[in-house]
Amino acid sequence: MNTPEQKETSFWENIPTSTGESLSEVAEKQPVLLVFLRHFGCSFCREAISDISKLKKRLEQKNVRIVLVHLSNDTKIAEQFFKKYKLWPVTYIDDPERNIYAAFGLGRGTPQQLFGLMNWIRGFQAGVIEGHGFAYQGEEMGDGFQMPGIFVLHQGKIINSFIHQSAWDRPDYEQIVSYCIP
Repeated sequence: MNTPEQKETSFWENIPTSTGESLSEVAEKQPVLLVFLRHFGCSFCREAISDISKLKKRLEQKNVRIVLVHLSNDTKIAEQFFKKYKLWPVTYIDDPERNIYAAFGLGRGTPQQLFGLMNWIRGFQAGVIEGHGFAYQGEEMGDGFQMPGIFVLHQGKIINSFIHQSAWDRPDYEQIVSYCIP
């Protein structure tokens, strides 16, 4: 099986974004922070959207374009979440069938990745202390077992990535980008 790094740029040409451009076109023009989210009912997904929202202006100043990939089968739900967290407008990709997740090597989580003790501790932190609410699941929200990941793309290459080992992982988005982009 090819990893995303081994695939040709044509791999991204067939992935449409909410702006009508392909992922390949977007990543050719400028570096892209491609964030694969968990389901919108997940406290950690909402935490990620909030974290990215707080960094949006700084990332844009570095000429980094944020592209979010979500699992919802309802684009309106996605847009509501992005607006609620003041991340709107943002470029996004609908992937309710998880095809793009799979193409980037992101699979479904194991019980330990999704339900371990740290998941409950961090879930309390994200849900109660930070105010992102407790997790809830509905088909329109996406697949509750899908694992997230982050990739920095530019000119046909993946130049950095962060693959979550647990649902509760909280990546340093600025570090992921600054490592690759001056």
